[in-house]
Amino acid sequence: MSAGRLDAGSARGPGGPEDRRVDPSEIRAARRRRALVLLAVFTCAACGLVYELALIAQGAYLLGNSITQASVVLSVMVFAMGLGSLAAKPLLRSPAIAFAVLEAVLALVGGLSVLVLYAAFAWLDLYRPGVVVAAVAVGVLVGAEIPLLTALLQRIRRQDAERVVADLFAVDYLGALLGGLAFPFLLLPLLGQIRGALAVGVVNALAGVGVVLGVFRDQVPPAARRALGAGLVAVVAVLACTFALATRFETTARQELYADPVVHSERSAYQEIVLTESISLGGRRDLRMFLDGDLQFSSVDEYRYHEALVRPALAGPAGDVLVLGGGDGLAMREVLRHPGVRRAVEVELDPAVLELARTDSRLVDLNDGALTDPRVEVVTADAFSWLRGARERFDAIVVDMPDPDNSAVAKLYSVEFYTLARRALAPGGRMVVQAGSPYFTPRSFSCVLATVRAAGFAAVPYHVDVPTFGDWGFVLAGTRADPPPLALAPDAPAPRSLDRASLTAAGTFPPDRAPRPERPSTLDDPRITRYAQQWQD
Repeated sequence: MSAGRLDAGSARGPGGPEDRRVDPSEIRAARRRRALVLLAVFTCAACGLVYELALIAQGAYLLGNSITQASVVLSVMVFAMGLGSLAAKPLLRSPAIAFAVLEAVLALVGGLSVLVLYAAFAWLDLYRPGVVVAAVAVGVLVGAEIPLLTALLQRIRRQDAERVVADLFAVDYLGALLGGLAFPFLLLPLLGQIRGALAVGVVNALAGVGVVLGVFRDQVPPAARRALGAGLVAVVAVLACTFALATRFETTARQELYADPVVHSERSAYQEIVLTESISLGGRRDLRMFLDGDLQFSSVDEYRYHEALVRPALAGPAGDVLVLGGGDGLAMREVLRHPGVRRAVEVELDPAVLELARTDSRLVDLNDGALTDPRVEVVTADAFSWLRGARERFDAIVVDMPDPDNSAVAKLYSVEFYTLARRALAPGGRMVVQAGSPYFTPRSFSCVLATVRAAGFAAVPYHVDVPTFGDWGFVLAGTRADPPPLALAPDAPAPRSLDRASLTAAGTFPPDRAPRPERPSTLDDPRITRYAQQWQD
């Protein structure tokens, strides 16, 4: 078939052979219609991928372990897309109407999915089955798109099925690229997960139903056109109204997740940051920070954690100190209480946490304004990447990272990471690592110890009681042949929760929770994540 014809060939009439050529204006009209349909394919593909990424991201935020969440959502959706392709066969008799209805339903299901799953997590504790149901629903609807779009393109211009499918998939993949890039770099920073999915739902509905009402109007009966128009208005209205109420919903749902009143919440580029505050009957304030729902500290007893983390590491030389993580400034507060500190560097990934620690009066009171101290240099960077480029040496390194219960943090508990930290230590320097609970996650605790030793350190484990967290463990490491002793600097102000006797006792473990041999965690085999998710195994 030549590009200049919609239907070429000879037809014999009574008067002999006759060439039937289509008017050029009809060809141009057909090309415009085809371009509009391919634009709809592009847009719908971008929307479908955003729904998929939103389900993955929400699972990672709420439950951790992003690899598991991605695997579940992707595998279920791909399977459901196959079912959707099969289910679309009976719809091919009226592809225009079927596609419009399909896109309206997909816009509602995909647009509302994140909000509904958040509600299931906050009030019903049904997130895990809910995300499977959502992945199946979205997958079936997305899978049904391709057969219907193939049929629509063939109705516009008679063309080999192979060429139609090639064009369709090419545009579909380009749309997926747009959706994949728009989700992390545009939608999440500007709108967040819930409102971002709702906005994409509106675009999906307008693109899907609009192309049918515009391009295939002549193939849809008047009554069906009116019904589709009314349906489009209803879908957009539902999504728009939900968008307007999304902030109020999120505030209510978030409060349901926390026992105390939420006094600050924000979604940064990396995580959800929440501060809660309550006043006890005795008038004592309890300020708590949560990152992606995980408790980071309670102002009632955080000093027990941070004194145990920092003070033993600064018992030796401590002129130049590096703090990795700990963007709340509480570890840095303990560092600065040591009179020998001349310079301290704080390396934190999330600028929003640093900004909160420097400007929120509640946090500033708690960290004594540590991050604005003239001796402190604040660096916003990934600790792993920063260490790879570091050329200076430090007398002490404090590693205060979140628990390694997801793949994104696992690299910060790897042999490779601790090897980089060892390279950044001055001769005779010390490093300390928060290592989780030897009671609740004993294999994770033992794995941290094994990993630090595998990086070439001589290390000693110890643990203290932090009422909010329970029994909590640390690993103190040095570059010399023998592990550094558990001691306190004699010239520093006395800690509230530690003295020589209690710190010596901290190095003793009961038989049922003593560190045991474990294989170290590496970038290639981040076993620390699996261990951190186990409970008293």
